[in-house]
Amino acid sequence: MSMHPFDDTIALAKQPDGHWLGHTSPAYANMVGPFGGVMAAQALHAVLLHPDRLGDPISLTINFCAALADGAFCVQARAVRTNRSTQHWLLEVVQADQTVLTATVVTAVRRSAFNLVECAMPTVTAPADTAPTQGKVRMEWLNRYEQRFVSGGIPVALDGRDLGDSLSQLWMRDAPPRALDFASLTALSDIFFPRIIRRRASPTPVGTLSMTVYFHTDQAALREVGTGYLLGQAQGQAFSDGFFDQTAQVWSEAGKLLVTTHQIVYFKA
Repeated sequence: MSMHPFDDTIALAKQPDGHWLGHTSPAYANMVGPFGGVMAAQALHAVLLHPDRLGDPISLTINFCAALADGAFCVQARAVRTNRSTQHWLLEVVQADQTVLTATVVTAVRRSAFNLVECAMPTVTAPADTAPTQGKVRMEWLNRYEQRFVSGGIPVALDGRDLGDSLSQLWMRDAPPRALDFASLTALSDIFFPRIIRRRASPTPVGTLSMTVYFHTDQAALREVGTGYLLGQAQGQAFSDGFFDQTAQVWSEAGKLLVTTHQIVYFKA
């Protein structure tokens, strides 16, 4: 069986000095460099592969320092503190002796405790009743995902109109379908197009500076999702002096909240 393009893209080779060697892939190419979500997944993968890892990821913060050029790069992952239930990691992605990405990851052993989710999954049409986005797109990475917008799709006419809000809801999954795990869930958490484009219907230059993903799930719950659809919801909160933030939530079809995420994005008006 051939390897899924996502697995081929995030593959890392352990080096004698303890670092990991990775390569970019044209399958996830963005307008400049690779899709940020797959960069985040590659960084997290270095922790997931580490033999000293304790538990599963509960948070990931990625800072995009510069665009990653096509070719090889090095991932440095170091556990800086291990406690009884939590472990703290520092990561750096280096290319041509320059830092292009920094990150922190917290992993933890989950224990039985009080459980409650206030962020309820919205009532929307089922994936089968929601039309998929059609046709090839300019950015190759978008062809690696199936997207079915319930509301708030990319504006058809980029004419500068104020559309009233920046809310989008969509069903999504890898294309071709792939069983969900922490790495692919990380990439899917960054699938939402920039909220400034939804709000202003304008082709605005943008770039994510920092993104944090909080995981509210474990391996068993991800196995239950399998290759099923996820419901994503994203909305901007404040657009101010060349920067805006957007927040998002991701649920399984069964209504389990898997991820909440937040990012700060640069834009040029």
